[in-house]
This record gives sequence, C-alpha cells and structure tokens, in this order.
Amino acid sequence: MTPETRYASSEGINIAYQVVGRGPIDLVVVPGWLSNVEVFWEEPSVARFFMRLAEFSRLILFDKRGTGLSDRVTDVSTLEQRMDDVRAVMDAAGSRRAALLGYSEGGPMCALFAATYPERVTALIMVGSYARRSKAPDYPAGADDRFIEAFLHSIEHEWGTAVGLDIRAPSTVNDPRFRQWWARFLRQSASPSAVLALTRANSQIDIRHVLPSIRVPTLILHASGDRTTSVENGRYLAQNIPGAKLVVYDSDDHLPFCVGADQIVQNVQEFLTGVRPLTASDRVLGTILFTDIVDSTKLAIERGDQRWTDLLNAHHAAVRSELTQFRGREIGTAGDGFVAMFDGPARAIQCASAVRDSVHGLGLRIRLGLHTGECEMRGDAVTGLALHIAARISALAPADDIVVSRTVKDLVAGSGIAFEDYGVHALKGVPDEWRLYRVAN
Repeated sequence: MTPETRYASSEGINIAYQVVGRGPIDLVVVPGWLSNVEVFWEEPSVARFFMRLAEFSRLILFDKRGTGLSDRVTDVSTLEQRMDDVRAVMDAAGSRRAALLGYSEGGPMCALFAATYPERVTALIMVGSYARRSKAPDYPAGADDRFIEAFLHSIEHEWGTAVGLDIRAPSTVNDPRFRQWWARFLRQSASPSAVLALTRANSQIDIRHVLPSIRVPTLILHASGDRTTSVENGRYLAQNIPGAKLVVYDSDDHLPFCVGADQIVQNVQEFLTGVRPLTASDRVLGTILFTDIVDSTKLAIERGDQRWTDLLNAHHAAVRSELTQFRGREIGTAGDGFVAMFDGPARAIQCASAVRDSVHGLGLRIRLGLHTGECEMRGDAVTGLALHIAARISALAPADDIVVSRTVKDLVAGSGIAFEDYGVHALKGVPDEWRLYRVAN
C-alpha cells in the first residue's frame, strides 16, 4: 500500500513527502539523481528497502523540487535550495532533529545540511556518494568528461527507456519487469529537458571544502564494484570527514535497494540504534521436486475433455496425498505436473518414488527431477535458481525415472539409496554443465 503523500511549502515551492513507520528515530532519506515517492512503492525491492528502514525509524521520504511529485521549476535548484526543502519537510513532518541518509547525488546535500545545521542532525549517512562528481587533477576518483557526456547523450536520445540502468544496477539488466519499472520511474520523475539540466548541474557538485566542518556522527557506505561512483569516492569522504566510519559492502549495484540492500539496512540500523538486527533469513536450503506427466497432450486428445479432467483431478489428489505423508510443501502446479519443496533430500526421493508408483496405478507415466539449493521465501511463495534447475532436470528425465543433481546424491550418502550415472548435461539457461544421476529402481 502506498503511503499518503503530503506537501510542504519551501519558498513557495510545494515539496511532496511521505512519512512511514513510528520508530523512535526520525530518518530522512534524500534521494539521488531522481525520485518519485509514489512510483517507488510500485517496485517490490524498493518498497522492501524502505519498509525495513521504517521498522526502526520514522522514515521521511520526499521528492526534491523539480522532480517527482514536487513542483516543477524553471531553473535548476542549488544545493542551498535543496537544503531548504529538507528543512521544510522536517518542519511539516514535525521532526525537530533527524538522521539524514543521502544516496548518490543526495549525499552532498546531506553533508552540506549537516555542516550548516548540526543542531537538527543526529547522524549523517552517505550511500554510494561523493564529494565531487567530476574528475580533477587533485580528485582522480571523479567521473571523467567522456563518461558524463556519454550519459548526457543517452538521456537526450533514449529518454523514456531504461536509461542508465546498466551501470546503476547491473544485477537487474536482464530482468524485463525491473527494466520496465525503471523506465516508468524515470519518465514519472522528470522531463527530458529537466533531467538534462539537472544532470549537468550535478556534474558541477564539489563540497570537498565542507567535509572538515562536519561534526555529526557519520557513516559512509559504498558498494565495492559501484560502476557509477567508484568506491574511491567513498574512501575520500571517510578520510576527510572527522571521525567518519567507512563500510564497503560486496555489490556492483549503485542503487541502494538492489544487491547490497541488506547490508545497507543492517549497517544503518546498527549505526543509529547500536543494535545490529538479527533478522530471520528469508533464504533457506530446500530440495525441489518437479513432476511432469508424459504425453499429456496426447492423452487429453484420446480421452476427451471430461475424462481427461477427471484423470487429472485423480492425479492431483494422489500427488497431494503423498506430499502430505512425506512432509512435502506444495509450491504449485506447472502445466500438468507439480512443484514441491522438502526439508530433506532423502525424504524428497522417497516421496518422488511413492508419487511415481501412485500415479502409475492411474495409467499415467511421469518424469521427476530433484535438486537441492537455496530458495527464497516470499510469504507463501518460493523462488530461486533451485526451482529452475529442478525444472530443467525434470525435463531431461526419461519416463518413470527420478533424476537428481549431484548435490542431492551427495547429501543422501549413507542413506542406502542407490544411483546410476546419467551423464553430464547442459541445463537450458543455467551456467556450467551438470552431472546428473538416476535413482536406481
């Protein structure tokens, strides 16, 4: 559910903001390049990132003037004007003092605010940020002119598409859904001419002279492989802000809500509360079973719709009965087969054998594939590469055979279950080659 959007007035400019959570700490997030506080919540990874911050804080989000849902302006805003926007939003939200979290281009403004109004800042957090955007003889960490010009060219000629995603979040470039969201997010955040002017202005940012004046507790977070703003920018900030703490986390993504989001949230929470969260993992090791009825289309044609539906219902009932007996968790049905998850590979093999025998009594033959790997739990849904691998293995299985990955075979060593080598296979869409095994009858 999207939080309520309200407006604060800053020098006659309306600034859109939202307040989420009721924690004891006020935390103002100052966005980077662009933002739209309502489109943010359309992307699950972004919503999850903000909700995790709101678990221990009263989170305040806003769109800088000229972007998102805030008033459009004819001139590019200065850092001083953006500071006024933060102050106006804090006043409207009833926040006397707050921690500031600025990511990317939002970081320099947070640093300037912290140095100028230390009485209103409890802590400064800069994520994937910098002191100066462009490279200089005395600042080699900055982006060179060719990089900036190439980016401006892509804005001018490709706006409306997923501009800049390849360097801001390389982990998402092959995700069509995320690319579609990012393109919409950009379109709803600024017009082409506005974003060109804003990007040119950002390339001129230089707050190096401000850093020694910052006297609030400061945390610098930076992805080790950041392709937009190199990690050397984070190191420069930590070296020049008195007492600053630097944490470099393992990621190639610049956007804070992509790979590395967990490390960001954990470090922010520990820095602000003194307690590192012991969150329950949403990733577990599980054994995935895929089944598929052999020649299902042919059978459906031969038997007709009603008889085939009756047979399919009997098949589903038989499989579910065996899943219950062997403590399997039904994830769903895929075509004419089942996807199920088990907490142990031996039990999964035993269930697969029982399912095969049970549906054989209905006159059906099935293929069965098993793989053990890490699965991601999202409520009742289960996702992860392990499901794709199990599906590919199932597709390679002969009729009435149970084919497993080497991981499954190795984990049931000593169980008395016998295997036969099924050779090395390439699994469509999965890296490397995989040695597979058949469960011996």
